[in-house]
This record gives sequence, structure tokens and C-alpha cells, in this order.
Amino acid sequence: MSFADHFSGVSAAYAAFRPRYPDDLFDFLARVTPAHGDVWDAGTGTGQAAVGLARHFNHVIATDASASQIEHATPDPRVSYRVCPAEASGLEDASVDLVTVAQALHWFDRSRLEIAPPIDAIIRHFYSGIVGPYWPPERRITEERYQTIEFPFAELTAPNFVIEQVVTLDDVAGYIRTWSATRAFVKHHRRDPVDRLVSELTRTWGAPQQSRLARWPVAMRLGRVE
Repeated sequence: MSFADHFSGVSAAYAAFRPRYPDDLFDFLARVTPAHGDVWDAGTGTGQAAVGLARHFNHVIATDASASQIEHATPDPRVSYRVCPAEASGLEDASVDLVTVAQALHWFDRSRLEIAPPIDAIIRHFYSGIVGPYWPPERRITEERYQTIEFPFAELTAPNFVIEQVVTLDDVAGYIRTWSATRAFVKHHRRDPVDRLVSELTRTWGAPQQSRLARWPVAMRLGRVE
């Protein structure tokens, strides 16, 4: 199976600018998981979810097909990082207590960034109108909030989690530059569309150093193997 590495050139920025999942999310996963031994975090990227899981489980096996992502992953004594695709993890059947895939299922974030209505409108236009044609088709299931995927598990009801993080305009620009569609746009046009986006946002944002609260509603599905 071929692997399209959309992040090898942006892994350092990915580690710096991607939002962190809320602690409540990992608390919840620990509560609904009967045992707390090994966890497999597939498509770990730079380890945002793996490190959160490590606070509740004895050992996290964090895998990603991108060597660059693993190279920039956050170190943690309870996390073992491996470079491998999800389809060839090397793990034996029934060897872990929990399997997580944090915004990576479409590769084996539409990231719903919300700050304030005028800012959100500009970013939505950028997302759909400027870099929209450059989103890989695999991301459609993210747009559909994973409701259309095959899900052969006993489904559990999950609370509505929200990532909240205080950001500056530079943080938002750095985050948007990690989008795979932004990277594809730059490769095709040989220019960075985020520069113009920042100029448009500045009129509404104010001083670039001004901090605002950003929110990312979390779409998730949770199931148990019966």
C-alpha cells in the first residue's frame, strides 16, 4: 500500500502549532477502558494524543508512517514511537487494551477552528475557497465527522469534547500552514496563501500579539470489541 506523506516537510511546525487535546478526553477514555496496560495510538503524528494517553495507561505504542513526524514527536517515558503504517503495526491480535486514532483515520484536520464569527468567516473562506481544491480526497470522512465509516464495534456514547487554546495570530498562521491543503497549494503555486490570509485577518484581529481563545469541537466515535 503506497503512503502519501503530506507532513514530512512540516513536522516541526506540526508539533509546535497543532492544538492539544483536552485532559477531560483522556480522563473519559481511561474511565471507559476496563484495563490500563498497553495502548496503541495509530497515526500518532508528533504524539499529541500519545502523551495524553500516557498519563493514564502503563505503555503507549505510538506509530506513524512518517519518519519525520516520529522524529519530531514529544518524548515521554511511557511512549514507544515506531515508524510503520497502521496496516502493518507488528502488534499481535488482542495485545492492547485500547486503540486510538486521533485525526489520522483519513490517511490509512475539516478542522473546525472557531475564534469569533468575523474571523471564522474569513478562515472558512480560506479553507473552502482558497485551498479547498487541494484537500486530499481521504479527508472527506473528517468532513462527515466519521459517521459514514464502517464501524464494526459496539458503539458507546461519547461526550462532546472541545479543544480550547489561547492563540495569537502568529499561532493561527502557523497552524494553518500545517494543513495538507495549504502545503499542496504552496507546492502548486509556488507562493504562500497564508500571507494574504494574515493580512485579511489583521483588520479584525487587531495587534498580531493579541491573544484570543480558539476552539476546536472534537468529532469522535468510540466502540468496544465484543
